[in-house]
Amino acid sequence: MEKVQIKEAKGKLGVLVIGVGGAVATTFIAGTLIVRKGLGIPVGSITQLATIRLGKREENRFPKIKDVVPLADLKDIVFGGWDIFEEDTYTAARNAEVLTVEDLDKVKDELQAIKPMKAVFDQNYVKRLHGTWVKEAPTKWDLKEAVRKDIQEFRAKNNLDRVVCIWCGSTETFLKAGEIHETLPAFQQALKTNHEDIAPSMIYAYACLEEGVSYIAGAPNLTVDTPALWNYAIEQKTPISGKDFKTGQTMLKTVLSPMLKTRMLGLEGWFSTNILGNRDGEVLDDPGSFKTKEESKLSVIDNILQPELYPELYGNIYHKVRINYYPPRKDNKEGWDNIDIFGWLGYPMQLKVDFLCRDSILAAPLCLDLCLFSDLAQRAGMSGIQSWLSFYFKSPIHDREHIAEHDLFIQYTKLKNTLRQIIGEETIDYLD
Repeated sequence: MEKVQIKEAKGKLGVLVIGVGGAVATTFIAGTLIVRKGLGIPVGSITQLATIRLGKREENRFPKIKDVVPLADLKDIVFGGWDIFEEDTYTAARNAEVLTVEDLDKVKDELQAIKPMKAVFDQNYVKRLHGTWVKEAPTKWDLKEAVRKDIQEFRAKNNLDRVVCIWCGSTETFLKAGEIHETLPAFQQALKTNHEDIAPSMIYAYACLEEGVSYIAGAPNLTVDTPALWNYAIEQKTPISGKDFKTGQTMLKTVLSPMLKTRMLGLEGWFSTNILGNRDGEVLDDPGSFKTKEESKLSVIDNILQPELYPELYGNIYHKVRINYYPPRKDNKEGWDNIDIFGWLGYPMQLKVDFLCRDSILAAPLCLDLCLFSDLAQRAGMSGIQSWLSFYFKSPIHDREHIAEHDLFIQYTKLKNTLRQIIGEETIDYLD
């Protein structure tokens, strides 16, 4: 197979984080700095730890991905970003209370040097937060121009060769794609007229695409999931991916649902509830933001189980998702699932799962992988929707000619086969 022509990963890679002072972002940044000093292990990161099979089984070739795929080196990453609060990243990480002070102090000076730029923020889209470090401008178009200027100055100040941007901010209130999201001229006009269906995340995304900066949508916001920005990303030769990091409860759904389907076991109901006490939990306590998250979480089961093909097994599923803000838990989330299934002759059975996880600890390695893979995609000339990165998202972006793939194992095969194609190796169908 012909190897893809990839630009060398030389020079510095800028990583701009929206919500740079949040729990996920500070855990991601601090963890990456700790790992590159050799003071921690990047558990959960495919780019840093996973292997990839190359060739036939009898060849027994299982190198680490980072040894055969030309990824950026961690030592070349420069962090920056925006936040609605002014604290530097060290102070913000202390406030988030995810990593210990002992760990944070290993990279204290580097974290203190990362000071957020003023954010694009509108409380109409995130009701429960009250930003104090925010940009002001007469129109959303002007805000977009301000973000572009931030990107340009960040690039120049740090002498960067490439830049990627990742959204680690809060979940915005639910928006449906409309006429203004269909074409680029309509979208541009909506920016200029302060249309209510242009959320802050869209302002960041459009500014990034104008600057040729790959955009990663880590929340379930509409953002780049519109025809206008799908097409603009292709025009700008820039990758986009999203949406909504797949970390805890939904990750388990993408594992358990394929198990039920492959064994042809029936499903009557799936009740999911979460308790979470960090800023994300507070934001999702608002019905508008919860609606956005709920849509992302609910789409998984139907997509995998295909009830239209198996009506006797999955044609009448009751699926309920709840998220409860519970401050004492802070970042330590608990996801509890009650799953009513049935087997031979319709006899009932149950699965119960209680996942006591750490939200930001699970999300941080995803952020690292997505930044490195997005940079790889851009250097390899890949643009538009990066469906091969669906592995990392609850609600993978897809155009109208395709359906999303939610099965974690199929997603993982697609991710590795894409990497094989990029480096000129044969894809694997496991029939050998």
